[in-house]
Amino acid sequence: MLFDVIPQKLFYVLMVLVPVALCAVLLKLFKNKLPRDQGREFAFNGKLSAGKVRGAGIVFVCSFIATALLFVPVSLEYIFYYILIFLGMLSGYLDDRSEKPWGEYKKGAIDLVISALTAANFVYFNQDLTGINLFGFSLTIPPVIFGIIATVLVWMLINATNCSDGIDGFCGSLSIVSMISALFAIRFLGTDSNTSLMIILMVLILIPYLWSNSEPSTMMMGDAGSRALGLFLCICIFKTGNILLAIPLCFMLCLDGLLGIVKVSLIRFLKMKNAFKNIRTPLHDHFRKNKGWSNTQVIYRFCMIQAVISAVTLIMIK
Repeated sequence: MLFDVIPQKLFYVLMVLVPVALCAVLLKLFKNKLPRDQGREFAFNGKLSAGKVRGAGIVFVCSFIATALLFVPVSLEYIFYYILIFLGMLSGYLDDRSEKPWGEYKKGAIDLVISALTAANFVYFNQDLTGINLFGFSLTIPPVIFGIIATVLVWMLINATNCSDGIDGFCGSLSIVSMISALFAIRFLGTDSNTSLMIILMVLILIPYLWSNSEPSTMMMGDAGSRALGLFLCICIFKTGNILLAIPLCFMLCLDGLLGIVKVSLIRFLKMKNAFKNIRTPLHDHFRKNKGWSNTQVIYRFCMIQAVISAVTLIMIK
């Protein structure tokens, strides 16, 4: 780790500059080597994205892992996290490159395996953080039960971020709000300083990507980025020591992305054909199509709502 061999001030300067510069350079170098979007048939205005660079998640995820190895103390637990984040990104990237999109059951099964491995890794290295202790409520959970709950949570958040990636800059911006919220929660609770460094690096890494992803975008993260971000967010939430914080700190991501999964499940498996009949999913499409919001309005308003929810939650924690 660089902190051990260079002055402290220089370390922090480099920790800010290196991730931004590395991701910006790599995005420029690999821009013409990434796959192109074919336009999503069922998404509102989905055809407008046809021809844009897709799969940029492979660049910012690899940039994150490289800089994390430089600036975050190395441990076996974190090495496993980097591997799992890379695998989550890789599965999404292979789907991005595929001429025929992978089936939802195939992607769901891959996500489930990665989710289970992530939960198992956390439980193994963090026996003291496998309970629930939030807002004065405390509950001890057996590690196996906690692992099952954690697996479901990771799977849900991976799919929530994936489903929310439908507007230029939306998934990345909303994820940053949730990451910063988790950062404050970790600092308030004093649970893990290394995760704080990881969050700062990921936020910095996303800046050059969002520069190219702002409307009208020239580059999209694709499943490679959205799946990795969902997995990363869960790791951050786990490290707060309060797994239930995933609900308020990632509320808008979950509401936007998971409502569609709930709707499809009710229709497909319970034959409830009128479930959420008047709500278009993902929810950001509902506000664009049914309420007439612009893309910018959706991004700003969802981020502002999440910021308020996070602020209230953090005040209650503090």
